[in-house]
Amino acid sequence: MAVNLKTPNPADLLPVPGVRLGVAQAGIRKAGRYDLTVIELAPGSRVAGVFTQNRFCAAPVAVCREHLPHGSIRALVINTGNANAGTGGQGLDDSRATCGALAEILAIDARQVLPFSTGVIHEPLPIGRLLAGLPHAVADLRADSWFSAAHAIMTTDTLAKAVSEQIVIGGKTITVTGMSKGAGMIRPNMATMLGFIACDAAVGQTLLETMTLEAADVSFNSITVDGDTSTNDSFVTIATGQAGNTEIIDAASDEARLLARTLTSVAIRLAQSIVRDGEGATKFMSIEIEGGANREECRRVAYAIAHSPLVKTAFFASDPNLGRILAAIGYAGIDDLNVERLRVWLGNPEEETLVAEHGGRAAGYAEETGARIMKQAELTVRVDLARGQAKATVWTCDLSYGYVKINADYRS
Repeated sequence: MAVNLKTPNPADLLPVPGVRLGVAQAGIRKAGRYDLTVIELAPGSRVAGVFTQNRFCAAPVAVCREHLPHGSIRALVINTGNANAGTGGQGLDDSRATCGALAEILAIDARQVLPFSTGVIHEPLPIGRLLAGLPHAVADLRADSWFSAAHAIMTTDTLAKAVSEQIVIGGKTITVTGMSKGAGMIRPNMATMLGFIACDAAVGQTLLETMTLEAADVSFNSITVDGDTSTNDSFVTIATGQAGNTEIIDAASDEARLLARTLTSVAIRLAQSIVRDGEGATKFMSIEIEGGANREECRRVAYAIAHSPLVKTAFFASDPNLGRILAAIGYAGIDDLNVERLRVWLGNPEEETLVAEHGGRAAGYAEETGARIMKQAELTVRVDLARGQAKATVWTCDLSYGYVKINADYRS
């Protein structure tokens, strides 16, 4: 059951001029479900991407890295049910064949297609079924199919994840719509999660690439469900230039800042949706670290807490066994950390309490308060390292019986 997350209302997902989406039932892993998505882009669209750092990266990730530098991307193709990872040379051949087949249907060059896969690793891609499904997905292309596409890219997700926002730049309304998938094997060390955000703004290629990296850093690179970095993590932004605004090329301009904030806002909402729908999740947890000497050490502490199975299971049980948090802070790798100055708070949307200071339990902390706070579905762990002004936030979820069952039964 997702934590405070609802299926998006189709009426709230706004079409992005210059983008059409189509879905099909290709039977890639299971019959009777939509598992193939094609996204067609208008000529002149700009595309930027950030990908997994997993050295065992999937074949489609390798092909995306080959195709992106050529520019002029006109289409994306996404399959679920099979990751096409750990598949060797045949996997690369299959990804390239997918691009070639879609390019032929759309009358474009194969290098203008980006492929994406998600699902079971180390199993051959059923390329025949995928290729047979492509004409059906192309025939289904429509501007208002974000809702259908968000469902078609799901694997163990329980809910589709998609959002839209609009802004005005230079008197022109800019629409930003995005979708993502992911619920387990989530710690996107990028840049099993996929994220796609499109807008109709005119923006320079170099600036779009910068915005994409910055958005990824504070969104998809600030979440974890289980600490596993997938072979397939990919985040792509698209700018079709159809809005009619003057092209944005100056990163310091008000227009660039507004567009960057909006792309980042959509990315954060999508990233948080992945955590809220984490496999077996019952709690959504914000790990907020402040007072660090630099942002990197704040992130190390945040991830130490967020990855700890002992912390995550305690939160699942609503057990204020908060020494587990202190232990995680202690092994995060800050050798000169002064624990006497450090403070830790536990909170939910209704209250917050200081639980640790001066190297031990806070004088005013009572365990019944901690137990009461932890019964809520939305929780915050806030840590002041008392070392400087840097800060960072990571979002995670608890670890429940459901996570074990989902992953034990994943291939059955």
